[in-house]
Amino acid sequence: MMSLREDITAAVKTAMLARDAERTSTLRMIQAKLKDTDIAARPKGITAIPDDEIFAMLRSMIKSRRDAVTLYRQGGREELAVKEDSEIAVIEEFLPQTLSGDALTAAVAAAIAETGATSGKDMGKVIGALKAKHGAALDMGAVSAAVKSALG
Repeated sequence: MMSLREDITAAVKTAMLARDAERTSTLRMIQAKLKDTDIAARPKGITAIPDDEIFAMLRSMIKSRRDAVTLYRQGGREELAVKEDSEIAVIEEFLPQTLSGDALTAAVAAAIAETGATSGKDMGKVIGALKAKHGAALDMGAVSAAVKSALG
């Protein structure tokens, strides 16, 4: 099994061979951000960040693009919004499938039972248990909302 970093490099090569300029550009942007993140981690003694931190980096890239899409659409710049949407689609290819709907509700219920949580004060314990069990497959915004509603 290839690491996420190797998957990204392989995708760049494939896109270049296919002469897909937009995809290549987005993948190179991911590589540049990854290199910047690696450089920022060097003072901590880390030469290459692990996959879970790469997932977090990719999610932040998606979040900033979604914000840009909203602003572009408000400003009547649909062509730029479409470009950002296509970048989001490429970045999302490297993220694991996130838990949502019934799967998320079931995971939250299991974590509440496991931790013995009874109120909103126990929210941190529940989220910690979910992170430990599901890690990168969590959209923390959705998790937070689901835990809040489950705990009342």
